[in-house]
Amino acid sequence: MAVVHPKTIPSLLFATSKGEILDYSGLHMAGAAAGLFYQPQLEDLIELPPGSELFTLPGRLPVGIEPESNEPALLDTNPFSPGESIQAVAAFMAPAHTAIYTAAYENHGPADSLLPLFAYTAVGWAEGKFWGAAFRSDTDCRQDAGQFKQKVLERRTQKQLQRHPGNRLIQHLGKCCLTYGCPAARNYFLGRWEAPLPCSPVCNAACAGCISLQPSGCCPSTQDRITFVPTDREIAEIAVDHLQTAPRPIVSFGQGCEGEPLLQAEVIEKSIRLIRSQTKRGTINLNTNGSLPEAVDRLAKAGLDSIRISLNSAQPKKHRLYYRPKGFSLADVCRSMTVMKQHDRHVSLNYFILPGCTDDPVEFAALSELIAEYRPDFIQLRNLNMDPEYYLRVIEHTAAAPPLGIRNWLVMLKKRYPTLGFGYYNPPLLPRSTE
Repeated sequence: MAVVHPKTIPSLLFATSKGEILDYSGLHMAGAAAGLFYQPQLEDLIELPPGSELFTLPGRLPVGIEPESNEPALLDTNPFSPGESIQAVAAFMAPAHTAIYTAAYENHGPADSLLPLFAYTAVGWAEGKFWGAAFRSDTDCRQDAGQFKQKVLERRTQKQLQRHPGNRLIQHLGKCCLTYGCPAARNYFLGRWEAPLPCSPVCNAACAGCISLQPSGCCPSTQDRITFVPTDREIAEIAVDHLQTAPRPIVSFGQGCEGEPLLQAEVIEKSIRLIRSQTKRGTINLNTNGSLPEAVDRLAKAGLDSIRISLNSAQPKKHRLYYRPKGFSLADVCRSMTVMKQHDRHVSLNYFILPGCTDDPVEFAALSELIAEYRPDFIQLRNLNMDPEYYLRVIEHTAAAPPLGIRNWLVMLKKRYPTLGFGYYNPPLLPRSTE
């Protein structure tokens, strides 16, 4: 389907004190990139896809663009009811969409107030529609809103939970599905595509943007972390059936509802061997911080097909400041890539996208060096779910030059590395011969 862009730059959006979202044609929408404000180009904008959400941003005042001067301008009151307080508005984009700009605002709230752990994309109003500053980064429909029918999902989930009352992992995934709406858990209960295999209640990092565990007084985590380590049989009971019956099947260790799966390498190794003793079909994947290359080697020997390593930055200092690692460094993460490539296995980078940081020229150079040396096969373009201002403080970001622009950044990467794949999801792999 052809991508449709607006014919005119959308108007600025703001929220009233009652939470009503209104547009103001006196200012164009703006986008932000690491504290700098821009007017999006028409080709930067797409109609807000189904499954997206609109957020109001407490304590943040919207910034727009003056039509006459093309300069940024702060809107500090409701233009239709002068004196009434207002808030900025952002879009949380549906899966498989990557932000070009974050929401443009000035923070006038308390110094310690943090936005919840979501991504905040610039959004405006034109032609009777909401438009987000983003692009579709993967054509795969596996998490599209139209793929889920709630009544069917609830019925199949309850049936599966009743069928496996003694499997703690299936019961845990039931909560992920019905309470948190986890798309991976939903697809598992619908018997298709990628199924999650969380297994680790502990972690060896304290990521500033961890979605499953945050310190008291910080922004709350968005879901509960698993509290137990499942057995190899509990894991295999899920994985074997899914790999044997699902279309384009993948099972993935390492989910948002757990810590670091490599800390459970022993049970993962046992489960992989048990799974592969019963089926050769499908892809066994590991989502990880890549911290323990020796454990990665064990899992590759057991039959792990692919690995997805999360990465906020290819610069060691920024990596350390975000992950707050306990006993590992970016060098260890890179060794894990080397190990997988030595076993001729698939390596993806789950690269966190934040306009102004991702496309910073220094970061681009560092990522380019990493790609050239360690040869990952694929980059997944995932929006960073974190307060943008807080993230800039955490990684001590200072820009020596203007950002490249996310679209330009992607064009440059594709030109420099023509065999490198790009998308949003873990790709299902073709069958390979076993060792």
